[in-house]
Amino acid sequence: MRTNRQGLIIWFQHMKNIKQIKRYGHLIYVSKNMKYAVVYVNQDEIEDKLMKLEKLPFVSRVDKSFKPSIKTEFENAKKDKAKEYDYKMGI
Repeated sequence: MRTNRQGLIIWFQHMKNIKQIKRYGHLIYVSKNMKYAVVYVNQDEIEDKLMKLEKLPFVSRVDKSFKPSIKTEFENAKKDKAKEYDYKMGI
């Protein structure tokens, strides 16, 4: 049983507020220079968490990750003939 998750990019003002951000999901990455954090949340809870995070006084902006909506299966991918030849040489 796999749960679908989606990333939230949270832009904040001070590093001291990271502990509060951790409460809203699984903290993956924090950038000290650019002052943002990446948090993963279950997709069925994302709207609720987004609204709560935007109401926090130290949060500047919250963005959703587009990864779940991007198509990752590619069609009509052409193979490179030169690479195909190199692999068949069997050195």
